[in-house]
Amino acid sequence: MSQNETKTIVIVGAGQAGASAILELRANKYEGKIILVGDETHLPYERPPLSKDVILKPDETKIEILSEQKLADLGVEHIRGNGVVKINAEAKTVELKHGESIAFDKLLLATGGAARRLPNFDALGKHVYTLRNLEDSQALVPVLQAGRRIVLIGGGVIGLELASSARFKDCQVTVIEMGNMVMGRSSPRILSEFLLAQQRLAGVDVRLETKIADCRLEQNQDGEEVVITIEGGEELRADAVIYGIGIIPNAQLAVDAGLNVDFAIQVNENCQTSHPDIYAAGDVATQLRGNGQYGRVETWENANLQAGIFARHVMGVEHPMPNPAWFWTDQLNINYQFVGDMAAAEWHIRGEMDAAKGAESSFILFGITDGVIVGGITVNAAKEMRLLKKLISKQANFEADKHLDMSQELRKLVK
Repeated sequence: MSQNETKTIVIVGAGQAGASAILELRANKYEGKIILVGDETHLPYERPPLSKDVILKPDETKIEILSEQKLADLGVEHIRGNGVVKINAEAKTVELKHGESIAFDKLLLATGGAARRLPNFDALGKHVYTLRNLEDSQALVPVLQAGRRIVLIGGGVIGLELASSARFKDCQVTVIEMGNMVMGRSSPRILSEFLLAQQRLAGVDVRLETKIADCRLEQNQDGEEVVITIEGGEELRADAVIYGIGIIPNAQLAVDAGLNVDFAIQVNENCQTSHPDIYAAGDVATQLRGNGQYGRVETWENANLQAGIFARHVMGVEHPMPNPAWFWTDQLNINYQFVGDMAAAEWHIRGEMDAAKGAESSFILFGITDGVIVGGITVNAAKEMRLLKKLISKQANFEADKHLDMSQELRKLVK
């Protein structure tokens, strides 16, 4: 089906990927009908602030991506709080929770993911939280109060961002991580150790290689508390527990529709599923990469990139080669940005990496494999990220005498 025959595009999921797809479609002169269907009652909003500004500055923080007026200006029909419950791939229709059926020419699944559950904690019913949506974030505002004992399970990006927010609110914070490093899935050890040092300097009790044996609720003089028993017998007592141990892609619609799913929805380089008129983007999709393997990327940037690929493919517009993967995190007044391969063979420091400097720190890490710059990290040096992306994209050879020499401007080394 050509773009001229595409009369109706249905987008399931009103998050970052769904909103970006709308903007890309209209930017590429798509004039047909767009129907945006979301489970949530909110307008499309950004997720990164949920662990930070929505908690710390709830009255000031604006996370809306597309306003009512903008959606109207773009000619989008937005269905809220009435999500898709079934896809009929053969008939090319979707069925909504309230019983309506909508036909599509092209369908984008941008349904994101749900928190991976810890049933033993969920069973407590009270004082246990996760963070995936706006309601989750808003629920934490009254929980994170000065002096309260907060236990965070999971030392990944979300766990450390929440630890930072909780410390800013003067909570007593403990982080429990089963692995031997924080942010182990997304950070090289050299930076993980710096991240760990920052948390501990801020007063966060980080427990690595720690497994939980049991949990229960107990009465105390102030009401109830959660008691966590860790392997070895030690008990930790908390006013609230927040866990973040990864996500499960919301792929059941695709499974039921007979699409190829391997944990996430498999898509090709054009973000097409095994049905050529059904696409997927964002956290729910695992994309065929240049190495012939499928890979899933949980970042704000990837949601935007895949939404753009979908829109351009529908419109018959060539999409550019993907840039090196990039993401960021803000913790304890330090901005960290990551690009490229975090599994590089070796890492080199440009500048001074001194954990004691805390928020005054500023340096760059170069990730090198076989003499080539394949990864980079900026710490409070965001303006240099554009240059790192260029060096990685052009597969530049690493020259320590130049790239690590602070007397030489990095921009002059990017030819």
